[in-house]
Amino acid sequence: MTTTTSPETAVWRDNKRYLWLLGLIAPTALMLILPIVWAMNQAGWQTASQVLFWIGPLLVYVLLPLLDLRYGPDGQNPPDEVMERLENDRYYRYCTYIYIPFQYASVVLGAYLFTASDLSWLGYDGPLSWPAKIGLALSVGALGGIGINTAHEMGHKKERLERWLSKITLAQTCYGHFYIEHNRGHHVRVATPEDPASARFGETFWEFLPRSVIGSLRSAWILEAQRLRRLNKSPWHPSNDVLNAWAMSVVLWAVLIAVFGPALIPLLIIQAIYGFSLLESVNYLEHYGLLRQKLDNGRYERCTPQHSWNSDHIVTNLFLYHLQRHSDHHANPTRRYQTLRSMDGAPNLPSGYASLIGLTYLPPLWRKLMDHRVLAHYDGDITKANIQPRVRDRVLARYGTVA
Repeated sequence: MTTTTSPETAVWRDNKRYLWLLGLIAPTALMLILPIVWAMNQAGWQTASQVLFWIGPLLVYVLLPLLDLRYGPDGQNPPDEVMERLENDRYYRYCTYIYIPFQYASVVLGAYLFTASDLSWLGYDGPLSWPAKIGLALSVGALGGIGINTAHEMGHKKERLERWLSKITLAQTCYGHFYIEHNRGHHVRVATPEDPASARFGETFWEFLPRSVIGSLRSAWILEAQRLRRLNKSPWHPSNDVLNAWAMSVVLWAVLIAVFGPALIPLLIIQAIYGFSLLESVNYLEHYGLLRQKLDNGRYERCTPQHSWNSDHIVTNLFLYHLQRHSDHHANPTRRYQTLRSMDGAPNLPSGYASLIGLTYLPPLWRKLMDHRVLAHYDGDITKANIQPRVRDRVLARYGTVA
């Protein structure tokens, strides 16, 4: 059999091939700032230098949005003819694997800096101040939250090694049950009222956060219990992937607390909550208000590109391994990030995910930005949206219906 290759395909290159290494900025940021902190302290700027320990929030809320604004959308999709070669290029998976050692090196570094009583080598008289410690904990949480997305990429794959690496990556933020719920829960129920990780029209992020956290945990446990019962095993069997994922978190933080002492506990709590809240803010914006319609047989229509909010802004995509090409991800969950494509028919956000995370915390601004986009997506018929029950009557009264 002869395969013809178009001239365009023959010369096609992934322009982002080496740019994917920028994803390592998040797990190395703490290491990268220390020489700058030392230099500032030598210059007598001890107070100003402590702002750098807030590098995680600065990266998420300031630097990435500005870079998205500067560089805009990507616009490059791989052609069909190169998909198999691109999918099998192991370089791309190594880009995600290498995140993990840097992640844990930074966690250990953060634990040391948080608990050290003498940082004279860095130019401080004594320990870090509490404002610096809080910034440090949030920065550790930011690398853990971005790490959840790295775990998401590996957790969808069929290779056993990648599935275990996914759980190892999730251990930092104590969110190991995400491995189960996302793959077997969210991808089945996405864009329906039954999915705790699909935000509803009119639902604030602060309402969504506990609903998603608690609902996802409960769903993960139920899914694993059902799987084990089919194998005639107890839900408490060691092969329960929720339990063994949580066990990794217990071992990790027990060892770190044994080494650095109980003074580490505030960092553990702050980084875990902030880390998984970053994931949940992304969950919130990925499917806000979108709804799969019910068919005559009572089942939901299959998931299509219309059921995920997308963005092709290149910078955030580099940090999140094309997560913003979310419709293609739901259509092809095992497809590797480098082959995900921007799909026609998908609703698009006005900017990258990083630009919008902060807005999810501010319900009036979020609704001003997004509610009219949901309405336009459904051609003015708000009854087709996934509406928060608490505000349903008010929403229908305000927007009316389309016959």
